[in-house]
Amino acid sequence: MKRIDERDIIFSRANYQRGSKCYEDYYLRNPEKKELDDSLRSRPDLCEEGTMTYNEINSKMANCAFEFLSDIDHLCEKDVVSEKIKVDSKTITKRLKGLAKQYGVSVVGVTKLKESHKYTHRGRKESSYGDEVNLNHKYAIVFGCEMDKEMINRSPMVSEVIETTKCYVDVSIVGMILSYFIRSLGYDARNHMNANYLVMPVLLAQDAGLGEIGRNTILTNKDYGSRLRLGVVTTDLELELDEPADFGLEDFCNMCKKCSFNCPSHSLSNETKTSSDGTYNWGIDVDSCYTKWRYLGTDCGMCISACPFSQNLETIKNATTFKDNPELIQRALDEFKKKFGSRVFVPGNPSWLR
Repeated sequence: MKRIDERDIIFSRANYQRGSKCYEDYYLRNPEKKELDDSLRSRPDLCEEGTMTYNEINSKMANCAFEFLSDIDHLCEKDVVSEKIKVDSKTITKRLKGLAKQYGVSVVGVTKLKESHKYTHRGRKESSYGDEVNLNHKYAIVFGCEMDKEMINRSPMVSEVIETTKCYVDVSIVGMILSYFIRSLGYDARNHMNANYLVMPVLLAQDAGLGEIGRNTILTNKDYGSRLRLGVVTTDLELELDEPADFGLEDFCNMCKKCSFNCPSHSLSNETKTSSDGTYNWGIDVDSCYTKWRYLGTDCGMCISACPFSQNLETIKNATTFKDNPELIQRALDEFKKKFGSRVFVPGNPSWLR
């Protein structure tokens, strides 16, 4: 798989300010993206006044979470203690997974770090813009925190972005604890968190067995659906590996299409696309998706709530696999329709936000 340059992702591009070195360099090399990106920069940012969902009190709950994450960002990398403690890979893997769950993660797995998991260059911050990514760690610990179903089912309203940012904080804190712990044993470790990733969490999570990537291009877990926020710690500590999961999500997504039909910006394809090896290859128009975010003022979340795996359906909970089983998939889709109709939406705020 071809590596991605972080400078090209929409979250990086949207932050390049006119007159900055980042801005001048990026649009000199990519002039075709300048008009759209300038248009995005002219709009209110997420959770800001002028967006469709803005609330002068509630919207600040999401913004303060991002401010906090920015304040602890510099702690992702620290020195390793000089004395190395010898540990058994099986035992330490068990303890790291147990520690992550003690701190509240829902799922955790381990995979080898591949070149295709890493960005080629950094792009989110002006201070590190254009820096080549050189990460020599061998392993990645990947974990996910469940996002509350009722909050996500209020997508695309402010309740949804409050929940997603809360879980960004959760996985960032877990990543800090794991990386601090590993370094205290004498092994290098780095926490990868919001706006400070050297790697792509979704690809790592799939390889670590946390789920599969579906039509909405989000990691989907059989138990939690797309309602997982992901964190990653990379390390040179020897660990035991997990195997990728396969519960037939590709076959399910091929029939379902609820995320694409519910996408307000029509950014997800309804088509069935296959790559050269015969597997499904879902895609997303990230530009139109993020443009809708800036209009809404939240990170939307409708493709998350629209996913039947996100809704604790009995048919899905009781199934082992959906691979090559269109009848079982149809039963799950019928259960979804009976319970929710064409889409899931919980109107209004929870009582504590009213």
